[in-house]
Amino acid sequence: MRIGYPCMNTAIGCTSARTFRLTSWNEERFLSTVSENLACLSRILAFNAEHDLLFFRVTSDLVPFASHPVNALDWPAIFAEEFAGIGAFVRDHGMRISLHPDQFTLLTSPDAGVCERSVAELAYHAAVLDAMGLDTTAKVQVHLGGAYGDREAAVGRFLDRYRTLPADVRRRLVVENDDRLYTEAECRAVSRECGIPVLFDAFHHECNPSALGTGAAVAACAATWSERDGVPMADYSSQEPGGRRGRHARTLDPAHFAAFLAAARPRDPDIMLEIKDKEQSALRALAIVRAGDRS
Repeated sequence: MRIGYPCMNTAIGCTSARTFRLTSWNEERFLSTVSENLACLSRILAFNAEHDLLFFRVTSDLVPFASHPVNALDWPAIFAEEFAGIGAFVRDHGMRISLHPDQFTLLTSPDAGVCERSVAELAYHAAVLDAMGLDTTAKVQVHLGGAYGDREAAVGRFLDRYRTLPADVRRRLVVENDDRLYTEAECRAVSRECGIPVLFDAFHHECNPSALGTGAAVAACAATWSERDGVPMADYSSQEPGGRRGRHARTLDPAHFAAFLAAARPRDPDIMLEIKDKEQSALRALAIVRAGDRS
């Protein structure tokens, strides 16, 4: 089981998500921004390796405007050495990398333009992992998307579009249950149709449960992963006390996390902590995992 956190580290004083306005686009600004982002990502991964945090979600802003028509640069070739170095570091330290496009990546959308932009965005995310030379256990996770007043038609669009995605994108994709519309059971139904693995989101399952309890749902989702997909992945968070329903916790609830670990056994997925204080909670979670292993 690997423990990780998404996108940024609060301790090291840099960000791998530097970007700029589209109106400020120029080649020099783009190249310097990507260079700084990749340098910071390398620092984050070095911190993670030192602290045995072996799962990390790379920010979608690593390469600004990578999927936008304004950007005609061959950025994977320009930064080939940097990407290859990051990938080698990940492999050498037994780490795992993932990415998660933003909420505007919608394969269920009835709008052809939204769909076209979504496919371009997914191709960018897959290209980052390809540039790092990582195998198919490095994943890009998506939600099914909106229902648009007709869930059956929306799911049908997802399936149709998934099947026509380039193979280098399709081999990276996993789908996760969300907190309002699609349960893990509905995601598994999609998986049965097209073979996409289902990433179990524990907090979303609490907000939008299926008929299965947490342990059974973890097991059912894990069964959708093949050997080439690697160890199943799971997202974990808990409700922020006093916050609106569905707001992620600011810091780890140790008892709640320990209960999730117990429910997830013996599947023991790689766990991404979607908690506001990032590596701070990830370190506490790792200590809980290790204490459980010793007991």
